[in-house]
Amino acid sequence: MPAPIPTLCVLGELVVDLLPVPEAGAGPTGTAPQYVARPGGNALNVAVAAGRLGAPVALVARLGTGPLGAALRRHAELAGVDVSGFVDAAEPVSLAVIGLHPDGSPDYGFHVLGAADWQWTGEELARSLPEHPAVLHVGSISSWTEPGATAIAALVERLAGTALLSVDPNIRPPLADGPVGATLGNDRAAVTARLDRLVAHADVVKVSAEDLAWLEPGADDLDDAARRWADRGPALVLLTDGGAPLRIARPGRPVLHRESPRVDVADTVGAGDSLAAGLLSGLLAAGVTDRGGLEALDDGRLLDLVDDAALVAALNCTRVGADPPTRAEVDAARAAR
Repeated sequence: MPAPIPTLCVLGELVVDLLPVPEAGAGPTGTAPQYVARPGGNALNVAVAAGRLGAPVALVARLGTGPLGAALRRHAELAGVDVSGFVDAAEPVSLAVIGLHPDGSPDYGFHVLGAADWQWTGEELARSLPEHPAVLHVGSISSWTEPGATAIAALVERLAGTALLSVDPNIRPPLADGPVGATLGNDRAAVTARLDRLVAHADVVKVSAEDLAWLEPGADDLDDAARRWADRGPALVLLTDGGAPLRIARPGRPVLHRESPRVDVADTVGAGDSLAAGLLSGLLAAGVTDRGGLEALDDGRLLDLVDDAALVAALNCTRVGADPPTRAEVDAARAAR
């Protein structure tokens, strides 16, 4: 029997993003803005980006009810993503209404109470997960919202040492705290504790400056923050800060900085997810599927992988919504630079 193909497994939510159509106007009285429904959510974006890059990738998700569910599944399939780990759930699909700030960054309004994505049980995960994932990526809302967060944390702890584990907090403050967060059973202390449990077992953490502003209010020194996060357990921390240089931290080593490619930005929806997919796909292609392999990477090889991931994210930003590039597009862009 041939050996199984090393696979990236992505676990998390499926979200329909309603994006504004500025050129369509908002009707004669300005009260009827037009939106287009696009597939989204951290896990779906990461899986689709990895699939378009040619990585063997499986998406494990709870697919909610409603007319938009079929489009979410088809979006993943068209990118070559294995969706055999989908659970047909009785709860509704999650919905995010997105506005755009002048710099292209998103402003989210969520409609997720009782949604399918965070209702995981241990039994569902055991049935849905590929038998031997080489890399497992978890994060975002489903990883810090109960009841599913406990099942996901138990899975991460079980796979520690047998797969390369990646975590992206991807904090959405309205859902993590405050009145809306409270309807989901979330507050700052609970969300932070759930993430601490994941980060303690992670090999790779991708965290944004926006995440840190919520998780560690007042922590303004991002180099220091990257070092501290690397000392919490991960072998690699990638800290993003919009268009500012990426910070790459590993335990006991100096923090490295890397410029992101300059592009004409349409918006930044899905940029962090594309970055994570680019990095994890690169690690998988390089045969780095355990902590030892990651720790053995020299700085030069690691920076090459980070540069490739940053280019994936930059190309995503040139298009509306989460629309990551294919491997051919990345190769062409690299050759043109």
